[in-house]
Amino acid sequence: MITLHNVCKYYGKQDVLRDVSLHVGPSQRLGLVGPNGAGKSTLLGLMLGNIEPDEGEVFKARHLRLGYLPQELLHFSGRTVLELAMETGDQLGRVERELEDVHQELGRVQGGDELEELLARQGQLQSIFEQLGGYDLEARASRVLFGLGFEQELFNREVSTLSGGWLMRAALARLLLSAPDLILLDEPTNHLDLESLLWLENYLIESPASLLLVSHDRVFLDKVVNRIVELEDGQLFTYGGNYSHFEKQRQQRRHAQQAAFDSQQERIRQIQLFVDKNRTRKDRAKQVQGRLKMLEKMERLKPPPQDQAIKLELPRAERSAKIVLELLSVDLAYGDNLVYQGLDFTLQAGDRLALLGKNGAGKSSLLKLLAGTVPHQAGRRLVGGRVKMGLFSQHALDDLNPDNEALEELGSVAGLMPHGSQRSLLGAFLFHGDDVFKKVKVLSGGERSRLVLAKLLIQAPNFLLLDEPTNHLDIASRKVLEAALKDYAGTLVLISHDRHLINAVANKVAHVEHGRVTLFPGNYDDFQRLWRRRLPGQTEPAPAVAQTASPMPSQTGNKKAANGKRKSAAQKRAEAEARNKRYKRLKPLKDRLEAVEAQVDQAQAELDALVAEMVLPEAVADGPRWSKLTKEHGRAEKRLEKLSQKWERLALELEELENQEGG
Repeated sequence: MITLHNVCKYYGKQDVLRDVSLHVGPSQRLGLVGPNGAGKSTLLGLMLGNIEPDEGEVFKARHLRLGYLPQELLHFSGRTVLELAMETGDQLGRVERELEDVHQELGRVQGGDELEELLARQGQLQSIFEQLGGYDLEARASRVLFGLGFEQELFNREVSTLSGGWLMRAALARLLLSAPDLILLDEPTNHLDLESLLWLENYLIESPASLLLVSHDRVFLDKVVNRIVELEDGQLFTYGGNYSHFEKQRQQRRHAQQAAFDSQQERIRQIQLFVDKNRTRKDRAKQVQGRLKMLEKMERLKPPPQDQAIKLELPRAERSAKIVLELLSVDLAYGDNLVYQGLDFTLQAGDRLALLGKNGAGKSSLLKLLAGTVPHQAGRRLVGGRVKMGLFSQHALDDLNPDNEALEELGSVAGLMPHGSQRSLLGAFLFHGDDVFKKVKVLSGGERSRLVLAKLLIQAPNFLLLDEPTNHLDIASRKVLEAALKDYAGTLVLISHDRHLINAVANKVAHVEHGRVTLFPGNYDDFQRLWRRRLPGQTEPAPAVAQTASPMPSQTGNKKAANGKRKSAAQKRAEAEARNKRYKRLKPLKDRLEAVEAQVDQAQAELDALVAEMVLPEAVADGPRWSKLTKEHGRAEKRLEKLSQKWERLALELEELENQEGG
């Protein structure tokens, strides 16, 4: 349906995409992954035609219908939520308009051939309209809107009055109902609660459309996609299977890439060692020059990028009282909307609680009650002794000082923590090198979220409340957050649609529904089980060792001996015989050395060819092929090592013999 062929895209001196190729065919569901700033949105822009490649070509099938949901806020007005959802694209609209025109013409025409033609056309259009779902469009739109969390009373609300998150949901409903051939989604889960995310997950699994999905939600990717496309350092790598399978395959590819790099570095070391040992020897000049040329021509491999090693040394919080917080018979209402009545709730030290429930059920309200940021109308909120609270919400990102550098902003709450420790903490939150000197106002949403989390944790609260902390975080950043929360020894309350995070850190789940809060032990997977029960390349070979000719006797016969006298015929014969004997003794060893060196070069070429095949994603994805290559690689490495050791022994033996023979 759509193909990128050898595409390059540059922004100034930055190579965002370098010679990338990608094909998306019918019924394929691809997950596009990579760190923030890697070029994922650029790739989507190329597919949409909003961005032109600097090199290469983008091919699209004729009449390809694309559906796209961007990350940025959309702007719609002049229609209701239901009307926006029912704007299903040009084809249905064209059919509907033509049907209206035919109806008008039928009212004008009295009879004859023209009437028959109009009636025939009306039948055709009605059939097409029915096939496109025109007659049950409103019913389907209602189902999709319900699935994405809209209540019936919101259907007739003007879209311009919606918040950004709800407007994105309405736009997503319109996209899904337009039945595109290829759906392009850029972080669709950022604006969804967990219930809506689960609905979207099932919808995409059952949809016949092809899908290219940008997401940092690992569980969502595992459920929805059947191929992963990784964008790394301007290049694309494709893997079969879901995200979990991709992580294993990527690790294997990086292992193979590291093996290739190490093998080449060892080869370079051996060549350089030979050059250094023989640089001053005239009889090895050709060999030395050959090795130097080989080094010049060698295409140097890069080591694989290393996953961020997350090492967090957070200040330890003071222990709180056993009862951290209690709500006793609490009522909470917003105007006439009663959210909780007579709510009793207790948090104990060490609870790591995830709040789950449908959108609007009261999760955020409960978190705010616990945090004390909303007033309750009745009941009591009791906070235990020695409780030090820390709150993360999306509003916290706006409280950062835009003119501060990241390090200054952290330092504003770091107290007496040494400057180096502050930098180390920012490094653990993926602020590397000069990133710590970036102004807050130029930081991305993900960088701001990480900075707020670092500020929060450095203050050592023993009671932590987090409201959707993974929004705007890429997968590497989410791993940092997971590591921090696993290391956190205090009490935690968390709202998140990231099931991977909930599984990693929660030991209790609170399900919020109709003003009631029901507690379940365990993490998200445990809750699901209980809830269901509750409700029925080759390098160029090195040149062979050059044979060194013995110095020819003088043809003029006028060379003098060391004592200044002319050599006699007997002396000349004796020297010639000595040279011949020396040549006969050295020649077999030189021949053997030359033969072994040729074997070393051949073994190295075979090893390089194996490594070149092993780093291919399709080889990593093919289990039997990968197993065979791994065994062959091990045998080739051992063979090269033995031959290299043999070459070293022969070279030393030849050197010793030459010294014994007088050079």
